[in-house]
Amino acid sequence: MAEIGFYHLDRMPLDEVLPKLLEKALGSGARIVLRAPDAGAVERINRLLWTYGQSSFLPHGSAVDGRSEEQPIYLTAQDENPNGADILVQVEGAEAGDLPSYRRVLDLFDGGNAEALAAARARWRAYKEAGHLLTYWQQKPQGGWDKKA
Repeated sequence: MAEIGFYHLDRMPLDEVLPKLLEKALGSGARIVLRAPDAGAVERINRLLWTYGQSSFLPHGSAVDGRSEEQPIYLTAQDENPNGADILVQVEGAEAGDLPSYRRVLDLFDGGNAEALAAARARWRAYKEAGHLLTYWQQKPQGGWDKKA
């Protein structure tokens, strides 16, 4: 079973949080699949990762770029893991049917959006019933994360 961390975004938006979490995961030597709900979201995140910082770079790509198996961070809206990733990052309500194939899953959700919050709670219940190890993280006022569960 996968270890699934729910990351409740309530102080900073996804566009500010995501690159930092990806940097940390990539710095640990992990390979990552980032799953978004649709192709439009994949392209928006692709642009974000190219432009989020002037002195930073997160190597990433998608099926459009080719060489999917070589991408350290692979962006997709599909249930696929062509780069042999051990970490899955789910954003904007994306869900995966292949959770057990990952060592760790990060589920980032917008806590200020009632629909996103309700959907995250439903995923929590489903993942718990499936026997996954769950943790819940909330943003600290000064930055960083507090483990709440």
